[in-house]
Amino acid sequence: MRQFDLIVIGSGSGLDVAVAAANRDLRVAIIEKGPLGGTCLNRGCIPSKMLIHSADLMEEMKGAGKFGIKVKGYEVDYPSIVDRVTSEVDSESKSIENALMGSENPILFKGLGKFTGPKLIGVNGDEITAEKILIAAGSRPKIPEIEGLRESGFITSDEALRLREQPKTLAIIGGGYIAAELAHFFGSLGTEVTIIHRKELLLSNEDEEVARAFTDIASKKYRVFTSSEPVSVRREGSKYEIAVKDLKASSIVTVRSDQLLVAAGRVPNSDLLDLEKTGVQVDPRGYVKVNEYLETNVPGIYALGDIIGKYQFKHAANLEAEYALQNILSPEDKAPVDYTAMPHAIFASPQIASVGSTEQELRSKGIDYVAAKWRYIDSGMGKAIEDHDGFVKFLYEKKTLKILGCHIIGTDAATLIHEVIVAMRSCQGDAFSIINTVHIHPALPEVVQRAATNVHFHDHEH
Repeated sequence: MRQFDLIVIGSGSGLDVAVAAANRDLRVAIIEKGPLGGTCLNRGCIPSKMLIHSADLMEEMKGAGKFGIKVKGYEVDYPSIVDRVTSEVDSESKSIENALMGSENPILFKGLGKFTGPKLIGVNGDEITAEKILIAAGSRPKIPEIEGLRESGFITSDEALRLREQPKTLAIIGGGYIAAELAHFFGSLGTEVTIIHRKELLLSNEDEEVARAFTDIASKKYRVFTSSEPVSVRREGSKYEIAVKDLKASSIVTVRSDQLLVAAGRVPNSDLLDLEKTGVQVDPRGYVKVNEYLETNVPGIYALGDIIGKYQFKHAANLEAEYALQNILSPEDKAPVDYTAMPHAIFASPQIASVGSTEQELRSKGIDYVAAKWRYIDSGMGKAIEDHDGFVKFLYEKKTLKILGCHIIGTDAATLIHEVIVAMRSCQGDAFSIINTVHIHPALPEVVQRAATNVHFHDHEH
């Protein structure tokens, strides 16, 4: 048995903790069964955004005519698009692996690690132990129970990002952010896309006004079945047949496609680790239970990232990694994770970005709020780029105008949201943090300022 000071399971954000701890003279082991770099680098945000950039360029070319630019003679070299992404991602992952293979600290154990006893982990026939262990093993695509699905040869986002042949038609089961982003990628390049979603609105976790606007836009681009669920999947040769039930009318239609993508959410990898053998508790959905310090119920064992199910974003895991390092190295001076103003973005078309509470969340909590909104097209740059669908929406505490949430749909939403994040996290966090900031005219961020201003002030002290 080999003894370490710290064992880290997972090489995504957990790798940051492992390297930093090793640099502070702790003896560290890293366990990783898959490519080095975790989900974000290999199967998530990096490859998907690289692919989506090609889709964004295609949309710009298709829309160039309204600006007096006639684009002729282009074609989609789909294999080249995928090769660019996979070569970059694989090269980066391999460089991480080579660096760790040549490292004496931390030491890489390449394989699936499972607990064999209290703070004991077996991997590739070795057994290792440490007083402190960080579980950062991530998540994987969720596969729903649908008749005929498992034997049909469907793909998930893991395979979709490396698909070698562009499908002419694609059916997507699910209507969340992964479905929205991959529909944009394939649809912009010419694939006919069908989306099948149980909820009434696509992106139903977003602010309801944003979700409704996105659903309306998507329904003009793709064949969209909302309030619907697939009841069976059958594959005939190279074609898929999906029986789709309308949950309101109880009628069933058949959707046919060349490829079937399952994007029905994600599940934590906790079930792969035999956590019960070390006593770590999980919630009913399988997420590892942690307190505000990222500590599990077992002293000395911590967890972060997708596997705890708090915020399933790479930037959230990176934030947690900073706190995990602090709390592992200095338990006498541990600090709770500050999740204030945790944002996210969806790189679909149009883009969506959000921070804070949605309107439906505020209503459910009985919070007295007021909304303020501005359309892109009613700003100088919005007119220049002809964004007729985009808008910025603020939600304020009614009495103080404290920013409770901000939701953006439209061009560069993922960039525009950042001044709101800074205002909420680092400034006084009210409407005047935005209103009193001088914005360049006619730059696009003016739409954020206009939205912040578009509220009645007579009931407020300022």
